[in-house]
Amino acid sequence: MTTQSTELQWQCASLDAMTATQLYDVFAARSEVFVVEQNCVFLDMDGVDKVCLHLTGWGKRDGKEAVAAYLRIVPPGLTFTEASLGRVITTKDFRGSGAGKELIIQGLLHLEKHYPQQPVRIGAQAYLEKFYASFGFVTVSEMYLEDDIPHVEMLRPASSA
Repeated sequence: MTTQSTELQWQCASLDAMTATQLYDVFAARSEVFVVEQNCVFLDMDGVDKVCLHLTGWGKRDGKEAVAAYLRIVPPGLTFTEASLGRVITTKDFRGSGAGKELIIQGLLHLEKHYPQQPVRIGAQAYLEKFYASFGFVTVSEMYLEDDIPHVEMLRPASSA
């Protein structure tokens, strides 16, 4: 499924529905943000991707299609009891453009479509707590370290729609 934003083209798909080039671009973007920028050595491709939906905001960089923003929609019972949004990134060239906010809005819309009226739990980097709170997430844990980065669990109640 593909939808349009003013600047980004949104794609929500399983791994099987993505092209090899799209997969390469997504995994490269995740590695750039999590491994290189955050200096965090971990196995990014953790097996969870196989059962998730992948939401990618595609933008133009130097006239070519590029990953602007990305997250994976994790089914309930896999990472948490609730459905979750994970591996949330906005790539360097698109930060400050509103792509991150649009990513969360799109992610919640797709999550509601696939898991209607369900709460959503995330493991958020602690410095983004206020950002996620603006989308209705509430902090439900003490701060903890994940790969030496401070995180908190946040929960967004089930929608009543």
